[in-house]
Amino acid sequence: MVNLLYVLIIVAVVVFLMGIRIVRPTHRGLIERFGKYNRFASPGFNWIMPIIEVIYQINVTEQMVDAEPQEIITNDNLNAKVDAQVYFKVKADEESIKSAVYHVFNYQYQIVNLARTTLRNIIGTLTLKSANSERGKINDELHRTLMSETSHWGLEIVRTELKEIDPPKDVQETMNKVVKAENEKIAAVDYATAVETVADGQKRAEIKKAEGIKQARILEAEGEAEAIKLVNEAAEKFFVGNAQVLRKLEAVEHALQNNAKIVVPANTQLINVIGEMAGVLPVTVEQKEKK
Repeated sequence: MVNLLYVLIIVAVVVFLMGIRIVRPTHRGLIERFGKYNRFASPGFNWIMPIIEVIYQINVTEQMVDAEPQEIITNDNLNAKVDAQVYFKVKADEESIKSAVYHVFNYQYQIVNLARTTLRNIIGTLTLKSANSERGKINDELHRTLMSETSHWGLEIVRTELKEIDPPKDVQETMNKVVKAENEKIAAVDYATAVETVADGQKRAEIKKAEGIKQARILEAEGEAEAIKLVNEAAEKFFVGNAQVLRKLEAVEHALQNNAKIVVPANTQLINVIGEMAGVLPVTVEQKEKK
């Protein structure tokens, strides 16, 4: 009896150890008994009855599947090589885990095929140029479609990303030439605009310079006119009737300042010579004596 008891204890310990299951925080588990769902296994220690029960663990972290490159005919009848990635995760609650396991067979494979089909439907309505320029729109539409189609699978589509939309090699070369030509055209226009701007700047500078010279000459002429006016007014005030004589004297003074040579005849007074040059009658000795 004692030996039998030892045997039973050993068997119980072995069975207990065989039934221990540890679920990581990144997983959730479904426990089936005789092929039928029995209970939910949370992270941590779980025990199942060996042979009778089986546990299936599901990863609930974010995962990525590649939709694999495929040839898609665009709306302008060009073959484009398209590839995309889908990021998703299984929701961590019990109902979502059951849906991912029992409502869809191999959800990763299903997501890949659904993404490929959706991409063909979306890009088939676009031209190659618009498909390349509207990647964000394609991503949004792909994400929206996958969310709708997988809503009963217990999944959450986190995001979708287009990896590439590559045209045929000959089309790519043609597009590169077009882009290069457009860039060269833009560069030429920019250069011409810059040259025109510089020319306009130089033109405005010359105009400003000419206006400055003109204004300076006007001011100089106005100053000279004002000076002449003041001199005439002074002459009329202090030398009534002799304004012309004053002007002649100024001319003589200017001539003498320029080292003009004057021949003075013998026995002639210098003041009489200067007076004759200015148009003033010479002063005689008798006139001096009378004065």
